[in-house]
Amino acid sequence: MGLIIAAGNTKPVFPYDYYYGVKINLAVADPTVERVGRPELHTSLPIQSRMRRCILKDNGDVNYYLHPTDSTKKDTGAAAKLDGTDGMYMVELPDHYAKFEFDGNNYSSLISEYPLPGFHKVRKCYRSAVEATIDRTVAATPKLAAVCNTTASFRGGNNNAAWDGTYRSLLGLPATVTSLTNFRAYARNRGAAGLNGAGWNCDLYEAQRTTYWLFVIEYATRNCQAEFNPQPDANGYKQGGLSAGVTTLAAAKWNTLNGYYPFIPCGTTNSLGNATGVVEFTMPDEYDPGVTTVVKVPSYRGIENPFGHIWSWTDGCLCLIQSNEAGGRSIFYTCDDPALFGSAAADLANYQERGDLPRVEGYVKTMMVGEYGENMPTAVGAGASANAHFCDYFYTNIPATGEALRGVLFGGSANHGTGAGLASAASDRAPSLTTAYFGSRLCFIPEAA
Repeated sequence: MGLIIAAGNTKPVFPYDYYYGVKINLAVADPTVERVGRPELHTSLPIQSRMRRCILKDNGDVNYYLHPTDSTKKDTGAAAKLDGTDGMYMVELPDHYAKFEFDGNNYSSLISEYPLPGFHKVRKCYRSAVEATIDRTVAATPKLAAVCNTTASFRGGNNNAAWDGTYRSLLGLPATVTSLTNFRAYARNRGAAGLNGAGWNCDLYEAQRTTYWLFVIEYATRNCQAEFNPQPDANGYKQGGLSAGVTTLAAAKWNTLNGYYPFIPCGTTNSLGNATGVVEFTMPDEYDPGVTTVVKVPSYRGIENPFGHIWSWTDGCLCLIQSNEAGGRSIFYTCDDPALFGSAAADLANYQERGDLPRVEGYVKTMMVGEYGENMPTAVGAGASANAHFCDYFYTNIPATGEALRGVLFGGSANHGTGAGLASAASDRAPSLTTAYFGSRLCFIPEAA
């Protein structure tokens, strides 16, 4: 049955036929969840199918879309430039509508192409196809960049030129050793295009949250590390997950290799285009001399390494962690206006309180969710594990005295194994912290329609 629109209306006559999503029973440990809504939409996946890689100019305009099965080409088949010459290498997350419903131990995450009753709009944004590096062409104004570029101006990691030409080379890799505050500043150096003059950002919580729910609804699982399966099931539904990805390294061997710096070149999954899949990457022999070590680099509909490899500093959210004597709460906040993002306690006046985080670390048992689908935990442990409930790990620590303002890192890193994933989050680091395995992505929010 096709979409029926009443005269003079933009909404379906039978609105509840035009959503799809999942129902999660919090009492059930199995990470597989129930598909709900219109069955045909679970095969056509109209919203996820609109995710596509593109080249985005600094003024916020799409220069061109990339070929659906080969990102080294334009959608016309001509050669594309992923090195930054034509713009940033991004994935378009389409606008759509979402609703979260609650019934006892059950809640549902629902999405639609249409503004159905009770649904809120999820605005279009762009999230980098690759983990971000820094364009240092102009030293005074470094710019966060989403590119496949192996020149010195875009060197990743800590910009160590001494490693060029060696197995430790950081050319063509994502940047690390940069604080959340500086990642934000470097993104804003791309210009004042987009929402409220602050459309360019480092990785965004709202983009990460959107990616999370689109995956869960598409694959009907909370376990993103389930083995990748390119074949649909008997109903035509997606099955499996994104594989373990780049999460299986031994910490000591990674440290010996390059001191926990990134090692997966940006664009390893270019050959997948907009498709979800994995590309094998063979580690340098120096990682484990005499042993061939292969990891699987995942891409979810164009987003390369959406978890694992290196942690991603994520803006638009903050945590206020109180000592037991100072209140005993761990409060999660979000902000929808990028012009008001900040990294100090005073900036919380511009944020909205969303709920309380666990006071201990562990595998995630329940999510905050609420009206907008917050994918931060409210409880850990109690039966949760790598294969039960939300399957990913939450990190935190409590200050001995006073309060501590923390940023949020998502995804985990290459040595976190089953604890890494789309729902893996860390609230234990100040926004000023830098380290070899903390990076970010590039994001863009257009002007409000």
